[in-house]
Amino acid sequence: MEPRDLSNLSIYRAGRGIEEVARELGLDPDDLIKLSSNENALGPSPKAVAAIRDVAEDVHYYPKSSHTDLIAKLADRWNVDDEQIWLANGGDGALDYLSRAMLDPGQAVLVPDPDFTYHGMAARYHHGTVEEFPISKAEDFHQSPERVLDAYDGERMVYLTSPHNPTGSEVTIEEVEQIAAETDEQTLVVVDEAYGEFTERESKVELVRERDDVAVLRTFSKAYGLAGIRLGYAITPAEWGDAYARVNTPFAASEIACRAGLAALDDDEFLEETIETARWAREYMHEHLEAETWESGGNFVLAEVGDASAVADDCQREGVIVRDCSSFGLEECIRITCGTREQTPEAVETINEVLADVED
Repeated sequence: MEPRDLSNLSIYRAGRGIEEVARELGLDPDDLIKLSSNENALGPSPKAVAAIRDVAEDVHYYPKSSHTDLIAKLADRWNVDDEQIWLANGGDGALDYLSRAMLDPGQAVLVPDPDFTYHGMAARYHHGTVEEFPISKAEDFHQSPERVLDAYDGERMVYLTSPHNPTGSEVTIEEVEQIAAETDEQTLVVVDEAYGEFTERESKVELVRERDDVAVLRTFSKAYGLAGIRLGYAITPAEWGDAYARVNTPFAASEIACRAGLAALDDDEFLEETIETARWAREYMHEHLEAETWESGGNFVLAEVGDASAVADDCQREGVIVRDCSSFGLEECIRITCGTREQTPEAVETINEVLADVED
């Protein structure tokens, strides 16, 4: 007996973890700096940690009231109806829900190239197909309306990412609105704002309030430091928000996740420190890395280093874990997550030493 043919499905390649690298190289985990997965360098929201501890003895209950409360709180924050908030098991869970709601077998989505792999993966899991529009170094990886519309051929969904992973590029509200206006009425434009807290640009949720063909994706994994509990959500058009009840996996957002999310939303001090630290680290890397970098709206910086695989391997041996972007099709680039004010200078110094050795 065998599963169905899975040959057209991609494999998600996550950034390497501290324990994994330490075991492989025989290093002390405490001596490693992990800057490969765009996690929050400051850790999780302290208020969320307290909420997780408080709820530990109640996890035998399904998350009914907490799920409802979190949806209501997010709806109030974004000034939308409760039905427009689709809670999920991480941002990738929200992508699955959108694919379930939007795609008939064989229908296509349009994604950037390079891109976060799961946009296309979610479509293929639901028997959709994937088309791409290229973004290039020469244009600073801009997801321009011209690039999108030139490649567009009636796809059911168009994915934009702002800030874009792994490049950090961004799109404006006006650009998203143009793309939505010039694609078919039955095409949904999805803006992935997983890194939205780190940018100074406005969220595209404004367009969700005004139109019925734009949705926005958000997550608690990055700015709130809750990657390990898996909590994300989509903000969808009001006209079809009730579709959530038909595609939602029962209780996919756990009691622990919902309670942590509710607490994190009140942790303004932690969020402010997180954003300030990430923006400082971005500028430090732009100024001090001895490699070409691109402006980024996220909590990471893309750098061109030559042989990315070799540089990433050498950096690991020296105690700094960065993301080799070969899996994105950028064999000459590494992505470096913003670290703390202590980690970032040390990591930049190590990367620069590795680059100098490669040049020699």
